[in-house]
Amino acid sequence: MKKKQYISAILLVFSSFIALATDVTIKDEKKSADLKSEIKAYIRHHLEDTHDFSIGSYTTDDGKKKYIGFSLPVILWDDGLVTFSSGKLKHGKAVHKVGPKYYKLYHGKIYRTDAEGTISYDANKKVINYKPLDLSMTKSVVTMLFTAALMFFMFRSLANSYKTNGSIAAGVGRFFEPIVLYIRDDIAIPNIGEKHYQKYMSYLLTIFFFIWFLNILGLSPLGINVTGNIAVTFGLALLTFLITNLTANKNYWAHIFWMPGVPVLMKFVLAPIELLGVFIKPFSLLIRLYANIQAGHIVLMSLIGMMFIFNNWLGSSLSFVLAFIISIIEVLVALLQAYIFTILSALYFGFAVEEH
Repeated sequence: MKKKQYISAILLVFSSFIALATDVTIKDEKKSADLKSEIKAYIRHHLEDTHDFSIGSYTTDDGKKKYIGFSLPVILWDDGLVTFSSGKLKHGKAVHKVGPKYYKLYHGKIYRTDAEGTISYDANKKVINYKPLDLSMTKSVVTMLFTAALMFFMFRSLANSYKTNGSIAAGVGRFFEPIVLYIRDDIAIPNIGEKHYQKYMSYLLTIFFFIWFLNILGLSPLGINVTGNIAVTFGLALLTFLITNLTANKNYWAHIFWMPGVPVLMKFVLAPIELLGVFIKPFSLLIRLYANIQAGHIVLMSLIGMMFIFNNWLGSSLSFVLAFIISIIEVLVALLQAYIFTILSALYFGFAVEEH
């Protein structure tokens, strides 16, 4: 009898340890899942265009989440112009009232709602709340305006230095002058030709430095992902498409619709393919830039997030080293993608103005 009681006591203690270990494991798995979800949310937030600049956040002792950053102006057209600061929306956690209307930020978009901030869905789980026309100054818009202003003042300074120093660059212009000459001598002239390259130089210089500066700013702690936004890359590729086809000569169109030196029957076969190529070329431009920048940001942010998942000196150290190496590579990719976009644009311009 005593032997049975002894065995029962051992089994009871052993089962208690198993239950405790299982409970700890479940809690650890739940904590790990919550951490992974939080990291994924930060990556999505970093990739998306937002109505504010957010560097980071922290949780106070009373459990409230505080954000580090600054707000941007919200500009809506909702039966009239509506403006207010994005800080009023408190990252989607508050409803802001303007006159008789209420607005809420939900998944990066601003919807009209009620005082409680109700978001309604249809049968397909799509939001059916009215969404006013959003003309806000998002962080991508502010970054592009900042880059445009920076380029204007830098290259205006370079132009003025040529006037005052006898065509010799001064200051920061000494760094940019070799790049300008490289774009002219090694990209524009070889691909377009000496006869026509000058009318495209302003665009090629603008597009190169614009993409390069935006890519570099995308590696800053401000979480800017302008060229990783397909709407932005679409706009840049559209400019190349319009300039190519609006400045093209008759030889360009003849090689598309009625290729010289090709049998007549083959011309009917090749013409649709050549016409399709007219649209595929700018499409490849926008996808290449978008995909490379977007993928680079995802990989870099994922490696940074792995440091918190491992949470030990070995795993976190390896993740840090990998993140540092990827950051160096991303600096090179930022320049490389600007170069590729520029040289392909120059190549398309060369096709458009090529003589018979």
